[in-house]
Amino acid sequence: MITVLETGVLNSVQDAGRLGFRHLGVSTSGVMDRLALQCGNMLLGNVADAACIEVQTFPFVVEFGAESGFCVTGGDAPMMLNQKPVLPWFALNARKGDVLRIERPVAGARMYVCVAGGLDVPVVLASRSTQLRGGFGGWQGRPLQANDQIPLCNSYCVDEVGLTPPAQALPLNMDGVAEKTVILRAIPATDYALFTKQSQADFGSTSWQITAQSDRVGYRLKGGTLQLVQPVELRSYGVVPGIIQVPPSGEPIVQMADANTAGGYPRIATVIEADLWRLAQARIGSSVRLQLCDHAAGLAAEQDIRAYIANAQNSMALYKKSLSRRGAGYTGKKS
Repeated sequence: MITVLETGVLNSVQDAGRLGFRHLGVSTSGVMDRLALQCGNMLLGNVADAACIEVQTFPFVVEFGAESGFCVTGGDAPMMLNQKPVLPWFALNARKGDVLRIERPVAGARMYVCVAGGLDVPVVLASRSTQLRGGFGGWQGRPLQANDQIPLCNSYCVDEVGLTPPAQALPLNMDGVAEKTVILRAIPATDYALFTKQSQADFGSTSWQITAQSDRVGYRLKGGTLQLVQPVELRSYGVVPGIIQVPPSGEPIVQMADANTAGGYPRIATVIEADLWRLAQARIGSSVRLQLCDHAAGLAAEQDIRAYIANAQNSMALYKKSLSRRGAGYTGKKS
C-alpha cells in the first residue's frame, strides 16, 4: 500500500473515466489529463486505464509500504524520493518505507502518481474514479486525506526508463502569440451561427484568461463578451468534456472531466479531444487562445497523439532490449 503523509485539498484517485452512464446522469469523471495517465501506465506496464492519484494541490507526500515501481507524469514538478531529486515522466523503483514528495509544478498544473499494478480501490459503475460531487468511487468517495492508506493491486519492480513529455514532443504554437499562451483547437459547434459575426471573430482572436471560478467541472474564461444575434431558448442537450458553452454573461465555459451530463446554454465550439490534456495542464490565470479548425484537423491531431504513443512504445522496447543484452553480456563475463 501507499500512505498519504501530506496532501492539499481535492487530490483524488482517478482512472480513465466512468464511461457509459451519462444517460443515467452520471458524469464521466476520470483524470483531467488522459494522456498523462496513459503514458504513466505505459511506462509501468500497467493496463491503460489503471487507477492513479491525480494531484492538483501541493505539496503532496506519500510513503511506500512495499517495494514497487512508480512514475509521476503530468506537469514538471520538483520531486524528491528520500531527499534525492527524481525526474517526472520516468519509471523508478521505490523500496518499503521510501517517501516521495512532490512540490508545486514549475510548468503545468497537475501531476499523476502511477504505481506498478495500479491502485486497488473498489470498482463502482465500471470505474475506480472518484466522483467528487456524487461522493462515490475512488477512495471512500472523497478527496484524499493525510493518513489514508491506499492498497495496491499487484505491485512489482520495473525497468527504469523515461520518455519525452508531450508538452515537448507535441508543441502547438500560433504566429504572434506568446509562447506561454495555451493554444487549443476547437471545432464550431451546433449553435456557432447563432452568435454575431463580431463574436465569432472575437472567439478566435481574444486572449482568454482562465478564471478562479474554474475546477474539474469546467473552466470559465474571461477576456470578452460573446453575444448572440438574438436571445434564444434551447432544449437541453447532452454535454461532454470539451464543449464550450456561453451563458448569459457572455463569458465562455469549457466543460471538463466532471462536466454535467446535460445543459442548455448555447454552444459556440468544442475543444478537440486531442487538445484537452493541454487545457488540463493550464493553471488558473493562464492565457488561452482558441483556434477554430475542422473535423479533419481534429482527426489529424488525434493521429499525432497515436504516433507519439507508438514512438514512445518503440523507444521503450528498444531500451529494454538493450538492457537485456547488456545484462546477458555481463552475466556471460561472470560465468
